[in-house]
Amino acid sequence: MYYTESLDKLVKELGKFPGIGPRSAQKLAFHIMKIPKEEARELAQAIVDIKEKTRHCSICNNFSEGEYCPICANPGRDKSVICVVEEPNDIIAIEKIGIYKWTYHVLMGAISPLDGICPDDLKIKELLKRISSGVKEVILATNSNTEGEATAIYLGRIIKPLGIKVTRIARGIPVGGNIEYTDQATLAKAMEKRGEL
Repeated sequence: MYYTESLDKLVKELGKFPGIGPRSAQKLAFHIMKIPKEEARELAQAIVDIKEKTRHCSICNNFSEGEYCPICANPGRDKSVICVVEEPNDIIAIEKIGIYKWTYHVLMGAISPLDGICPDDLKIKELLKRISSGVKEVILATNSNTEGEATAIYLGRIIKPLGIKVTRIARGIPVGGNIEYTDQATLAKAMEKRGEL
């Protein structure tokens, strides 16, 4: 063992994060060792706070510290348009464009039979309940991979018969790419060029 027991534990815990390999975990752990105790306490408290205070919005499933997220609580948002995304971090990517004032609905995943995720595992029933009250357009902004495409096709088939306009974001996002990692210009173009299903 090269580390103290507590340092070894910290490296192992940091290594559980996505995209953090053993070397990155070690670097982060050594950085934490160097910062003042007060900064380390603030970091630890921030982690505890997010786990204790953050929940999902009761309307759209975005992250929230109250019953509603800031977007759903904003009376200036166009509630007649719902942009459907897979995860809350997709909202952040779209919001960074800074020009769209619609609302969102987070599915909390995508249809993936190989992973055992079927439509009943997603927040689709909640979406259907929302669109029954004055929604004019549903924008399907799922990822441009197999699961995202399958989810968009499924949603299009069940929403279009309800007489609501269903659009899909344009193919500006690379095939196999994730919205979360798409640059703002490409994402803005994909939103602008979305087409009806």
